[in-house]
Amino acid sequence: MVDTFTPSAWLLALVQALLFPALAPLLVGWVRKVKARLQNRRGASVLQPYRELRKLLFKEARVAHTASPLFRAAPSVVFVATWLAAATVPLLTIDLPTAVVADIIVLVGLLALARVFLALAGMDVGTAFGGMGASREMMISALAEPAMLMAVFTLAMTAHSTNLGSVIAHHLGDAFVLRPSYLFAFAGLTLVALAETGRIPVDNPTTHLELTMVHEAMVLEYSGRHLALMEWAAQIKLLLYGVLVANIFFPRGIATDPAPLSLAIGLGAVLLKLAVLGAALAVAETVLAKMRLFRVPAFLNLALLLSLLGLLSHVILEVGA
Repeated sequence: MVDTFTPSAWLLALVQALLFPALAPLLVGWVRKVKARLQNRRGASVLQPYRELRKLLFKEARVAHTASPLFRAAPSVVFVATWLAAATVPLLTIDLPTAVVADIIVLVGLLALARVFLALAGMDVGTAFGGMGASREMMISALAEPAMLMAVFTLAMTAHSTNLGSVIAHHLGDAFVLRPSYLFAFAGLTLVALAETGRIPVDNPTTHLELTMVHEAMVLEYSGRHLALMEWAAQIKLLLYGVLVANIFFPRGIATDPAPLSLAIGLGAVLLKLAVLGAALAVAETVLAKMRLFRVPAFLNLALLLSLLGLLSHVILEVGA
């Protein structure tokens, strides 16, 4: 076990936290590349998101004269809150001094904080697009959060803890037996991830059509470094959900000790799992069409139903045992 008071343990925790903003653009570039190949296009390099962020970071941010200080502060708050939420999710190892705060309640709370400031920023300038996107975002989040909590609580009940590190450690020791409750929870959390990260079929991150956009409508008035922080936060959020699905439902490979070899295996394992999930996302976005906004509640209700079935399946199995 890691001694939580050693500098090396805290350095490892810092490195794991820094890996999230470092790897997030790479995952987005990988998804774009696979989609381009599936559409018989060459596509841009997987490093293109890094170039886009660098270009935006060095551009001057233009702010509307009607914007309040909240509009200027929102990008930093959204980025930091999303980054902290991602840092609570075990990436390389579960044996870290920050594991005590890696709780699903903390994760949902930080994501909610980022979402509130994003919605407020969208409404701050007073444009019609910003208010429309903010209202859609809050509707989606109100339906997605219960489904997400229900899905993760299904696994938390097995480990008797809402701490993500404890849940992963329990499943590693339990050989993660395939159960119906896990399958339902996995399906429910996958649908929630698509909605929360603004991916097809709920939203299209590459469109600016006023009748369909959600996330892009809220950041439409941003430019320069402000827009870079907003886009970077969205990329970190996608990586967050990818790591959450990969390491909770497929925990094999994650390090249980701080040995260099274990950490290297953990990094390779999580990169492989994210590559598979990214390719699956690209395939889904290629074969599926974006649904109408009025069908999104039914989509998220299905996610909640699947998560609830997973929870009930677990309870029934526990009672039967």
